[in-house]
Amino acid sequence: MALFSKDIQTMDDLYQHMMQDIYYAEKQIEKALPKMMEKASSAPLKSGFESHLVETRGHVARLEKAFDLLGLPAKAVTCPAIDGIIKEANEVAGEIADPKVLDAALAAAAQAVEHYEMTRYGTLIAWSKELGHSEVAALFEQTLAEEKAADQKLTQLAESRLNKAA
Repeated sequence: MALFSKDIQTMDDLYQHMMQDIYYAEKQIEKALPKMMEKASSAPLKSGFESHLVETRGHVARLEKAFDLLGLPAKAVTCPAIDGIIKEANEVAGEIADPKVLDAALAAAAQAVEHYEMTRYGTLIAWSKELGHSEVAALFEQTLAEEKAADQKLTQLAESRLNKAA
């Protein structure tokens, strides 16, 4: 189902679609992070990716709990946005020979992912509250806080080390 397709008729339909979209995104991120860890040469960057992989698995579990609370199957729909962000990161990373420049590029790519996730979870929190799903909103608020913290760590790492080294 494409966003704004004929299958989306109500706010509930749109809400469910958004949940399926971010579920797909989290699953793709879960697959991409080990590859990013492999490519990173900076120990703190590798460690950050490893920590975020653990968090991402928690995000998937929270989404599955949210689906369950709503009586919905945990189902993903293709998210062209996250596919594009990951594809671009892979293409850029494949073109960079200098490991220090690659680390800066990987951090920037990871931040693009974080920013996408933050927009989605922010929207889902607002919609959850609007639709009376306060318990689900609380789950998404936990995830959003983790996404913001990961983005902040990436910013600090990039600005204090990676960008200067590159």
